[in-house]
Amino acid sequence: MEFSMLYQELQNSTEMIRALLAGVAPEEARLKPSAESWSILEVVCHLYDEEREDFREHLDFILHRQNEAWHMIDTQGWVTQRSYNEQNFAEMQEKFFGEREQSFAWLNGLRNPDWEKTFTTKHRTISAGEMFACWVAHDNLHIRQLVELRRLRLENITKPYKLEYAGDWLTE
Repeated sequence: MEFSMLYQELQNSTEMIRALLAGVAPEEARLKPSAESWSILEVVCHLYDEEREDFREHLDFILHRQNEAWHMIDTQGWVTQRSYNEQNFAEMQEKFFGEREQSFAWLNGLRNPDWEKTFTTKHRTISAGEMFACWVAHDNLHIRQLVELRRLRLENITKPYKLEYAGDWLTE
């Protein structure tokens, strides 16, 4: 695994997320395509919590703190428990990007990390390298989600005009 390439990917995805949030009004950030879907605001809140309580935390755990108990996360439960869609959009962006900067500083401070070091939870065994790779891939997952939400926003703000001429928009 090439640490510098994954680090650069994390930096790039951070800027992609920043760009995907630009220009979105707070009321637009709360819109959900369906009751089961997440809003842009909920995605930002999720990214903030994952940054603090999952990826950086668990990577540090694998590398340095295996004598502690692995803590579980409840990403689906947090959406309602932490009232994600009622948060302040600008504030949550600031919090997420602030946490991401702390993550970059922490990653830059790692000295000769053993990317092959593993930990076994009751569910699986995961290496430090896999945790870092999943952190980067997690950003990609939510970048895709934010692109879908931006498309929905565009469809709403361009009404009554149709977007068919732009090409087919396939969603899953």
